[in-house]
Amino acid sequence: MDSEDDEDDKDRGPAGPAGTAPGSAGAADAAVDPKVAAAVAAAEAAAPASGETVRIDSWIWAVRLVKTRSVGATACRGGHVRVNGERVKPAHSVRVGDEVRLRHEGRERVVVVKRLIRKRVGAPVAAQCYVDNSPPPPPREAVAPIGVRDRGAGRPTKRDRRELERLRDLERLRDAGGLGGRPREH
Repeated sequence: MDSEDDEDDKDRGPAGPAGTAPGSAGAADAAVDPKVAAAVAAAEAAAPASGETVRIDSWIWAVRLVKTRSVGATACRGGHVRVNGERVKPAHSVRVGDEVRLRHEGRERVVVVKRLIRKRVGAPVAAQCYVDNSPPPPPREAVAPIGVRDRGAGRPTKRDRRELERLRDLERLRDAGGLGGRPREH
C-alpha cells in the first residue's frame, strides 16, 4: 500500500493537490470573480498584436466614449477629436500615452490612453483602458430643456408657439448682452 501512496504523491507533485501551491498564482486566480476574469481576458483578446496600431475612431468607440464607430468617424471629420492638441482624421493611429480630447453631446472629454483595444468591451474593462481627466459634467439643473410641455397637453397652439419664439428671442438678446437685466413679465 505504501507504493500506491507514493504514486499518488508523484501525481500531485510537491505543490499539493491539483498542482497548485497555496499562495501561488493558481490559487489567486481561483479567488478572482469569474466575470472580471472573463472581462479582462476579452480586453486582452481585443488588444492589437505588437507593432500594430489602432485607429482613433475605432479606439474611442471601443472604450465607449461614443456609441458607434461611425459617430466617432464623424466627430473626427468635424474637428471634434484632438490627439495631443492636433485635429485628427478617423484613420489616425493612436498610441499609449496620447491625450485624446473629444467634444461630444455638449461635453468635452479628456482622456489619456493606457491600453490599446480594437473591439468594444464592457464598461468596467473599458474604463481601465484610459485615465479620465475630464472636467465634471454640468449639473442637470443648469441644462434644463427650454419649452417642455406637460404630458398630454397636446400640440402647441399658434399662440403658444409665438410666445415660445418671443421668449427664445429675449434669451438670445440677453445672452448677447443686448438687454440689461431680466425680461419683464406681463
